[in-house]
Amino acid sequence: MAENVAGGGALSGAAVFVRPPRSLWGDAWRQFRRHRFALLGAGVFLTLVAATLIGPFVYRVPIDDIDFKSVLKGPSLAHPFGTDELGRDLLARCLYGGRVSIAVGIAAVSVAMTVGTLIGALAGYFRRLDGLLMRITDLFISIPSLPLLLLVILLFRETLRGLLGPIVGIFVLIVLVIGLLNWMGVARLVRAAFLSLKEREFVVAARSVGAPDRRIIFGHILPNALGPVIVASTLGIGAAIITESSLSFLGLGFPPDEPTWGRLLFDAQSHLTTAPHFAIFPGALISLAVLSVNYIGDGLRDALDPRRSAS
Repeated sequence: MAENVAGGGALSGAAVFVRPPRSLWGDAWRQFRRHRFALLGAGVFLTLVAATLIGPFVYRVPIDDIDFKSVLKGPSLAHPFGTDELGRDLLARCLYGGRVSIAVGIAAVSVAMTVGTLIGALAGYFRRLDGLLMRITDLFISIPSLPLLLLVILLFRETLRGLLGPIVGIFVLIVLVIGLLNWMGVARLVRAAFLSLKEREFVVAARSVGAPDRRIIFGHILPNALGPVIVASTLGIGAAIITESSLSFLGLGFPPDEPTWGRLLFDAQSHLTTAPHFAIFPGALISLAVLSVNYIGDGLRDALDPRRSAS
């Protein structure tokens, strides 16, 4: 029973239920929870990240501990994932290598999202830059990415190794090359969002009170255009992990003493018939990581769709 007292009088009537205010991110989370595979993917991916970060401190087996008596042994209690061609524990190397593979995926996507968002925002907001930036985008789209990726790594790998070291140098090179060759889709998504948002009432109002272009772009339009960017970044992590694994499988990724999931597959290719576990476990981890982030992206696409969130 709700009572309202005004001017000494009392009003009584039926109970009044006040609906709590809804927020964009609250609606997105409610919609995301409805996607069971997205929740499962988030759980799997977070488990993989936690395992690669915490696992080496719990499973304290050296990744370079060579045991020639246990060469290419199958899974056992002593070695849950088996051993490689030098008798090294495969579980320890998978846990350690997952750090590098996932870090490459996240860092490369961060580069691609930053470049693509900046170019798309400038193209969508400034009409005089639109034609030039979109022609540059079309040029990058027309370039076959894998041959260019291989060429750039071959040309600059030794230079960056000398400047930053064998591990950091190849990490920076792979991240930059993957990121700078995969920003075009994000740029087009952001440009389309800016073209539709820059004529909306809140942007016109901000412009009418003299707000600078930088504040309008980054303070008013970009926060409302982040939905497609978040979805594209999530899906891009899986693509970047596959690209890094492909480079390592071709022998152009990290050096042999730095185990990544792709590098483990490269080492296992000559033992597929005699020791299939050598390829099964790192391959399964790559598949789980890519599938999980793809399901997360699918769930985020539904959750950030205003037509679904409004229902």
